[in-house]
Amino acid sequence: METWLEVVLIMVKCFARYRALLGFSELEVKAVSNLGELLSAPRFAALPKDALFAVNQSFVDRAAPLADGDEVALMPPVSGG
Repeated sequence: METWLEVVLIMVKCFARYRALLGFSELEVKAVSNLGELLSAPRFAALPKDALFAVNQSFVDRAAPLADGDEVALMPPVSGG
């Protein structure tokens, strides 16, 4: 009997200045249980504390759960007038 190892992936997208800061615009990563766990990886250490996050185009906090096929967006805060 063959056994297939299924790799669960999520897509992480960086916007604006975070592209240069983190060194990528899109990156597929192995899925973890929540956004906070993903952001604790060394790859995201330079991400500022005031970053905005979205999962599947809805704003979320670091406790948001993640699942196979999710899209995570990392965005700098927006200001203006």
